[in-house]
Amino acid sequence: MDAFHDERFPTAISFGATGGPERRVEIVTMTSGEERRNLRQSRSRRRFDAGTGLRALDDLGEIVAFFEARRGALHAFRFRDPFDHKSSGLGDEPESMDQEIGIGDSESVTFQLAKSYGSGAEAYQREITLPVAGSVQVAVDGFELDASAFSVDPMTGVVTLDAAPAEGSLVTAGFLFDIAARFDTDRLEISLSSFKAGQIPSIPIVEVFA
Repeated sequence: MDAFHDERFPTAISFGATGGPERRVEIVTMTSGEERRNLRQSRSRRRFDAGTGLRALDDLGEIVAFFEARRGALHAFRFRDPFDHKSSGLGDEPESMDQEIGIGDSESVTFQLAKSYGSGAEAYQREITLPVAGSVQVAVDGFELDASAFSVDPMTGVVTLDAAPAEGSLVTAGFLFDIAARFDTDRLEISLSSFKAGQIPSIPIVEVFA
C-alpha cells in the first residue's frame, strides 16, 4: 500500500470514536415510481469521527503528534474500529473456528483471512487485511493448528500453512484486525478553551484501500 505507516492510531481514543460502514448506492426513480438501485462500490467504506474519543488534554497532544507524523492526510495508518475488530462478536474472544477462509484441495497452502456478514447466498464476504500480530488462530476440520504450523502476512492477511490441507477440508480462523485509514482533513481545528468547555473537536477519519 502506498504511503502507509504501520502505526496504530491511539486505541483508547479510537474506542470512543463514532462512525461505521458506508455504502454507495445510486438510486434512480422511474416515472412509474419504481426505483432502480445500483451498488457503486463492491466494498463498504468505514468513516469515523475520533473527536468524540478525546477525554483529556493529553489526548489532544497525542492526536496532534500523530497527525503531524502522518503529514495530515498524506500517510495512511492502522485504525481500530471500535465496533468491528474481531472475527467473533464484540463480546466474545476470537476462536479458531470463527470464520471460514477456504476449502482444502491437497495443493493450496495459502488462504486469505475473511469475515462473513449475514448468511446464505446474500452474505457479504469481507477480505481482512492488517491482522493484529499474534492474534490469528487457524483450524483445519475443527482441529486447531499450532502457531508454528502457519504464518500470517501482517499487511495482507494471507495465511500460509506448512502443509496443504486434504481435499474438502474446512479451513477456519479467528483473529483481531485493524483497518487502513487516513485523516479525512488537511487541518485540525482545536481550541483549548472550547475543549475545556466540553466542545469536542471534529477529527474525521476514513478507511482506505490499496
